[in-house]
Amino acid sequence: MTYPPPYPYPHAPVRRWWQHPALIITLLVIFPPAGIALAWISPWDQTKKIIATVLSGIWFLIALLSDPPKKTETDAKPQASASAPSPSPSPSGSPSFVGQNLKAAKTAASSAGYNAISHDAADSNTSQWDDDNWKVCFQTPAAKQIGKLPTLDFGVVRNEVPCPDKDGDPIPYPKTPKVVGQTFAKASEALKPLSLQKIEPQSAYTDVTLPAAVNDWTVCFQEPEEGKEIQRPKTTTAYLKLTAPGTACPQEQHTKLHPDPTPPSNGDEDSGTTGGSSTSGGSSSTGGGGSVYYKNCTAVRAAGAAPIRRGDPGYGKHLDRDGDGIACE
Repeated sequence: MTYPPPYPYPHAPVRRWWQHPALIITLLVIFPPAGIALAWISPWDQTKKIIATVLSGIWFLIALLSDPPKKTETDAKPQASASAPSPSPSPSGSPSFVGQNLKAAKTAASSAGYNAISHDAADSNTSQWDDDNWKVCFQTPAAKQIGKLPTLDFGVVRNEVPCPDKDGDPIPYPKTPKVVGQTFAKASEALKPLSLQKIEPQSAYTDVTLPAAVNDWTVCFQEPEEGKEIQRPKTTTAYLKLTAPGTACPQEQHTKLHPDPTPPSNGDEDSGTTGGSSTSGGSSSTGGGGSVYYKNCTAVRAAGAAPIRRGDPGYGKHLDRDGDGIACE
């Protein structure tokens, strides 16, 4: 009996299903630990096993250490249906327009589905002819609805004045603070909240001219006076009478720092020369033939002679500041 010759090559080992390259590669990507384990028991050569282990390990670390994607608000919250009807506005839940310009508030209210009326929030009951000049201080539902839309009633005041504490109360107009004794710079800062039209410096002495910079000059007199209400700040100017640093303030306004020299008195004149009658050459000063001199308007008023007109005894140009012929008015 004759037998066939033996097969010249050794038989290849049988490959199991879990040694299939496609399965190993898939696991290396999806679940690296299992893929690496199968790679090392597979018939792959040593180089392939090392490369597969390194690449799969890097991929596994990247996936493990990276943060999961954050869920956006859009994904978290279900979108509202576009066809859902919007709720109709009601005065009790209306948006607030307090603090806005009246014209802008009415426009915004109309866009929000409201009618709007207005009334003077102060106790003056002034009509609002120009909505741009008023601002909203209070807002309430109107007692009577206008048309089909809900109606808002705005309590308003003029833009330049503060709102009252309550609807219908008097306006708490700001009062002028005391700035006498302060420097012009500090006084200007104290008056700034009043939003005045202008703060004008003037010299407290009529014969002194102010320099360009007066921030360190001292306030001697102020107008408006301390405590006066400012009802029209946009048309109000504050006048501050100043003196230079180190110079005393005058006792009264319209005073010279260096007054005119006093003319010499005659021996036969009354030493007081304060408006009493005196004679010179036998004539009385009250009749116009004598000479009466007053140093300033204080002396004139003390003598009861104010005002003095040109031609009267005691009249002098130094007493008539405006030159209208009437001194110490």
